[in-house]
Amino acid sequence: MTPDAYEIDGNDRPGRWLVACDHAANTVPDWVSGGNLGLPPAEMARHIAYDPGAAGVTRALARHLDSPAILTRFSRLVIDPNRGEDDPTLLMRLYDGTIIPANRHAGRAELEERLERLYRPYHAAYDVLAARRPDTVVCAVHSFTPQLRGRPPRPWQIGILYSHLDDELSRRLVERLRTEADLCVGDNQPYSGHLPGDSVDRHALNAGRPNVLIELRNDLIATTEQQEGWAARLAPVLVAALEATGR
Repeated sequence: MTPDAYEIDGNDRPGRWLVACDHAANTVPDWVSGGNLGLPPAEMARHIAYDPGAAGVTRALARHLDSPAILTRFSRLVIDPNRGEDDPTLLMRLYDGTIIPANRHAGRAELEERLERLYRPYHAAYDVLAARRPDTVVCAVHSFTPQLRGRPPRPWQIGILYSHLDDELSRRLVERLRTEADLCVGDNQPYSGHLPGDSVDRHALNAGRPNVLIELRNDLIATTEQQEGWAARLAPVLVAALEATGR
């Protein structure tokens, strides 16, 4: 294991789900620019550095599903594991109006070190977990900010993202969340769910695994109590939606 790269919670849980959190932490390893990307703490606490609240939801949801979880231990600003290696946003230099000083002049050698020490070990471990059962279902957990700078507020409490290559589980989940849970649900909002080379593409779509990507508005999962509450609410709906697919 590469301590900087990831953690696995509940490796021995038998359930068929794999709950993944690509943007769990805002940590900068000390070997990356001395552990500081040149941003003040307030910026590192924003959504640009990680997905606030998503790690807590991930751990709690995995417990409810009696399944393992994998979470990153590094900031998305160090390198973004939810991008393909050839994606130009793999190493962000500007994000939501904030310049990332330590990334502005980062060259190929620095990028390669971050790939080798963080990105690739995380995805290698993800591969192993996803392959532990032939019927694994991938559930990716993210959070989104209520409002980007200069943009209108986002009304959704939760977004369900998916690819046109496999939308069966996601569409059933959207329907159930709207009708049974009475939530304001973004259907492939606030983003499109298809990004070639991202984690779901890599670990679910390419292997034919059922999958869903959940985005929770981060002001609704700011506390441990809220995170636990959302996990408890989501787990039975996820199970019912999966059962409805017959997969």
